[in-house]
Amino acid sequence: MAFNLVLFGGTGDLAWRKLMPALFQAFRHGTLPEGGRIIGVARDEMSDVQYRELIRSRFDQVELAKRPSTEEFDRFASLLHYQRMDLSKPDAYATLKARLDERAAETTVMYLAVSPHLFTAVAEQLGAAGLNTPSTRLVLEKPLGHDLASNRAINQTVLKFFSEKQVFRIDHYLGKPSVQNLMALRFANALFEPVWRREHIANIQITIAEDLGVEKRGGYYDGIGALRDMVQNHALQLLCAIAMEPPINAHADAIRDEKLKVLRSLKRWTPATLASHVVRGQYAEGNIGGNKVPGYLQETGVNTASQTETFVALRAEIANWRWAGVPFYIRTGKRMAGREAHIVVNFHATPHAIFQTPNGGANKLVIHLQPKDGLELHLMAQAQANRRDTNSLSLTQLDLDFDKRFGTERVGAYERLLLDVIDGRLNLFVRSDEQEEAWRWVEPVLTHWQQDTNLPRQYTAGSWGPSAASGMIAKDGFCWEEES
Repeated sequence: MAFNLVLFGGTGDLAWRKLMPALFQAFRHGTLPEGGRIIGVARDEMSDVQYRELIRSRFDQVELAKRPSTEEFDRFASLLHYQRMDLSKPDAYATLKARLDERAAETTVMYLAVSPHLFTAVAEQLGAAGLNTPSTRLVLEKPLGHDLASNRAINQTVLKFFSEKQVFRIDHYLGKPSVQNLMALRFANALFEPVWRREHIANIQITIAEDLGVEKRGGYYDGIGALRDMVQNHALQLLCAIAMEPPINAHADAIRDEKLKVLRSLKRWTPATLASHVVRGQYAEGNIGGNKVPGYLQETGVNTASQTETFVALRAEIANWRWAGVPFYIRTGKRMAGREAHIVVNFHATPHAIFQTPNGGANKLVIHLQPKDGLELHLMAQAQANRRDTNSLSLTQLDLDFDKRFGTERVGAYERLLLDVIDGRLNLFVRSDEQEEAWRWVEPVLTHWQQDTNLPRQYTAGSWGPSAASGMIAKDGFCWEEES
């Protein structure tokens, strides 16, 4: 299938760190359709040859296993082209159209790896230049706006020129194999469905932790923060995958309809819950891997009086029949004790204890998302180390490592998502009404923080966040996974 992939922001950080390596891996695996062109777009004056050499040099910073050999890159480079464009100039889009018209393609992908404030202008210019044909697909990177109003404004403008089925709002977490396995876990295994409800589940925890700080993105991050950067999109999408009802089929809209129901069922914030069920934090200097690291306010590009949160913990509830009364805890932050993303489903203890068991005999399911990818089912078992003590049980676990089981068959998130865009599969992309509902839920938290005179709680870099996050969950009689 002949295709054009026009990469706006073709010399930017996302292009060389994520998109080009993903496209190369698809090319290496033989899954990238033949007859394609990848056209990088930026403001720099550059030839096709110079652009290829720039991308070649960037691969030196990619992990070794994903670097191309000279021969591999030479073959991949034949797909790479470059177009200089000033995105504010209508003539530039006419020039791009002329270049695309030189060769027929079944699909043209316009990937906007540029600042979100350019989304509406680019969409308008693409429409004015006739570059919004039925075979065109528009990919929008997050964040899509900074609040509900700006998100709605972007979507309204984009949908003037492109239909909903042409718009691919990308959330790379949805492309992770482990996240896709959430759907398989839920809806392809009869084992879990009878107990996947309030009668059997005590609480669910979602953690997305990073050990890195803001690095060289301090100026950008200072206007975003953890709530916008991680909770509004990644964390809420994970919550939806865990909590949604079975869709009628595996088609995109059936899945997205069920996710939307979850978002609409989230209990709305009140002054009381905003005060007691939300913790925001900001990392102070500390040690990561034996190395001293600066605090957030000492990072390059960060306002020294910034109140931007680098950590947030929330307690949410879903007001529906399946989940009424079950707390969902969301936690995400930078400069934490490790790079770890997981979901923990904590089950109720047995109704009547006849054994001596640790932790009251409660089972739990741990779904690892990164860096490990797999499932752990924690069970009670009789070790019988002491044959006279048959009344005491030990905690053991069934451990399924997806990387070991499916390692050679798995692909990276962006590789999967880019191929889905080219093929027109919308299952792993977010619909506009989903996005709006997620913004509607988090916006009262943002408003509360703007009016709150309390500063973000400090936590030492290399820790699991401020102690108030542990206090919040302890009020319900629970603790975070690493504290259990």
